Amino acid sequence: MHRTVNQNKIMQTIFITGASSGLGKATAKLFQAKGWKVIATMRNPEKEIILGQLENVTLLPLDITDVKQVKETVQKAITIGVDVVLNNAGYGLVGGFEAYPDEQITKQLDTNLLGVFRVSQPFVTYFREQNKKGLFLTVTSAAGIAANPLASIYSATKFALEGWSEAMNYETDQFGIRFKTVAPGAMNTDYVGRSLAYVANEAYTLLWDKMMSGFEDGSTNVVFSEPEQIAAIIYEAATDNKPQLRYLAGPDAIHAAETRQTIGIEAHSKQISNLYKIN
Repeated sequence: MHRTVNQNKIMQTIFITGASSGLGKATAKLFQAKGWKVIATMRNPEKEIILGQLENVTLLPLDITDVKQVKETVQKAITIGVDVVLNNAGYGLVGGFEAYPDEQITKQLDTNLLGVFRVSQPFVTYFREQNKKGLFLTVTSAAGIAANPLASIYSATKFALEGWSEAMNYETDQFGIRFKTVAPGAMNTDYVGRSLAYVANEAYTLLWDKMMSGFEDGSTNVVFSEPEQIAAIIYEAATDNKPQLRYLAGPDAIHAAETRQTIGIEAHSKQISNLYKIN
């Protein structure tokens, strides 16, 4: 793996997508504080003040839907040297599926799913050709464990990433390259303001209102964690050297996974249906 000696300290490098805010930014700050080199990518790095002032942090521009820019930025990162790739960039598309315009569906898939693929692919080649035991961490979601209403395409991308990461782990094990996912529950971030696209439809207003009320009173088992808490789980996944496929992050993600495993998918599905029942 890539090593840089600085004041007799061995340093590793993590490449992070979507590092301008929320979980990505919290993770960049944590790894930097732990003595890592961080390549923090975002659409507009010129606007980032805090990370740019930290030692051993490199800011690079990256829109994961821009094929040309992905190739250029990943190549710059490879020149620096990378040990861990964190696929974090993404956003949520919510609302009744029947109202989603085709362009919204395409954008969601392009960002949350295809963006991860196009960023990861050249790094797989890099790790394999350099005989480096690289690690990929991909942020999925509790919605990739158990689906919720009004987030069908979002859930589809997160379920897909769980399957992709597992398959890739088997595929690249022969080269010493590992894939893991981190599945967070709800977080106290500016997700709603910056990373949420809501498609309104009157037919689903009652369901939407019930969901929002559940967020506030806890009746839908949603518990908001701080991004720093989720970042700590990401750091654990990056450093524990365990052959673990998925790391649950946040009490609601843990609850969903454990309930589904304990009572089975059918019984758990009935529970979720009852939580969101209108009549």
